[in-house]
Order: sequence, then C-alpha cells, then structure tokens
Amino acid sequence: MTSARIVSILKRLSGAKKAGHTGTLDPFATGVLICCINEATKISRFFLGGNKKYRARLCLGAETDTQDFTGKVISACGVFGITDKDIRQAFKKFEGVIEQFPPAFSALKHEGVPLYKLARKGLPVQKPARKIHIFDIKIIETDLPEIVFDVSCSAGTYIRTLCADIGKAFGCGGHLKALRRTESCGFDIREASSIEDLEKLASDGKLSASMISMSDALQDMPFHTADDVLIEKISCGKPITERDIYPEKLNGPDNFVKVVNKENELLAVLNKTGNKYVYSFVINRDYS
Repeated sequence: MTSARIVSILKRLSGAKKAGHTGTLDPFATGVLICCINEATKISRFFLGGNKKYRARLCLGAETDTQDFTGKVISACGVFGITDKDIRQAFKKFEGVIEQFPPAFSALKHEGVPLYKLARKGLPVQKPARKIHIFDIKIIETDLPEIVFDVSCSAGTYIRTLCADIGKAFGCGGHLKALRRTESCGFDIREASSIEDLEKLASDGKLSASMISMSDALQDMPFHTADDVLIEKISCGKPITERDIYPEKLNGPDNFVKVVNKENELLAVLNKTGNKYVYSFVINRDYS
C-alpha cells in the first residue's frame, strides 16, 4: 500500500477536506507515517526534515537494480567466510556523517520527472551524493545471508542504499529485504494506529478524539501562551514584537515559536527576525 493510499483512506474516514503525509514510505515498507489533517497540513513542513529510526533486513549476496527485493537481480555471489566481527566492523564504518548517492529508483526529480519513471524507461539518472547522518546502527540478528539491524538516521537517508553500500563493502552485494519505520520526528511506533484501528475508531465516532493536537505535535518547539491582547493582535494580523513575546522564550535554532491559548490550542507559529516576529502561519479559529 502506498503512502498516498494511506492518506486517501484517512481522508475518507475523517471526512477531512485536506490531508497529507510528511515523508513517503516505500509501498513494501511498514511503520510510522505522520499524517496531517485539515489545518494541521500547515505544520507538515516541520516534520519533513526530522530524524528517523528503522528496523531493516539486509540480504547479502544479491544486488538488485532497485536496491530492494522488488527489483531485478543484476549480480549475485555466495556469502562465505563472514564472521560476526567482520559484520560489526563493516557496519561501524557507516556511522557518522557520510555521503550517499540517492537511488535511481526514487521519488526525487530530474527536470521535473521522478527518477523512478526515468529508470523504468531504461534512462536512469544518478543524482550527486548528499551528506546524511547515521547516528547509530545496532545489529539485532544475524542469520547469513540475512542481517537484521536498527538504524537511527537523518532525514533524506535511503535505507535500501545503505544496504546496497554495506553489501558492496563486503564484496558480495546486498539489498533491502524488509523495512519498518519505528520512529519519525519523535513519534514512536508504539503511538501509531493501524488502518484497522482507524476504521474502528471512525465507526465508533472516536477518530477525532484520538488525534494529536497541533500544539502537542510540535513537541520540541518553544511556546508562548497568549493573553487576550496578543490573541486580538494575531486575529487581526497585527505586527508582533519583543514587547509581546519576550526573547528568552526562544531557544530553538530556527527562531520559531508556537503561540497557544490557555487551552494549549495552537493559534500561530511565528519566526523571530531581529526585534520583531514574522507570521509563518495562523490557524483559522474563532477568536471571539
């Protein structure tokens, strides 16, 4: 099931006018997919660059054109003489800031055309290498030719490319056999709901009650609780200065601050520039 299909189902169940996800999962992958409904689509950009965690299954001895099990095998060889020490040392080399070439079969675009469409036509395009950060890799299970591992990484990391690169490091090739996203932008899979869960909640009329509020979703963003004067200014789109929100309220690198009311409902997200604040967006609410 594609990420777009998940969004379509959620939109139907919730009756939302707008819905979207914040980071595509390959159709064969499972796990955390953050979805934003209606006004919450305004905050989706704050999750696009967040860190991720995955559990992956690497299969050594076979290289595929898509770098995963859905592709065509383009080279294969036996897996012999690889010890547990070899595996630990090989995986360790991929920790830290490294360069990774995005796969030809990906949603990245070349001259406006997704790379996977060009690759399917026999016209693969190799994008330049990009710096990514592998924070941690932990080997969970080894049963050669397969290795199960957990990885914590920055946004933009392709786990199938990581598997392919590890296979090359062993000299036998490799590809991704299974993938599960266990965390995205601080949201853990233990908090997630399955499609079946969502359908049951919708049929019981409890779907909206199970959703995470916009304010709570922006869990790491500094906040300011607005008084009636500030709420009035925001409702009218009036300029906001340091007199309204004190600078010590900010501690984030991007100078974003979420403004909430006494009920912790998100009113707006502002960006501090100099001694004033610029509106990133305002949530449509009844301010009366």
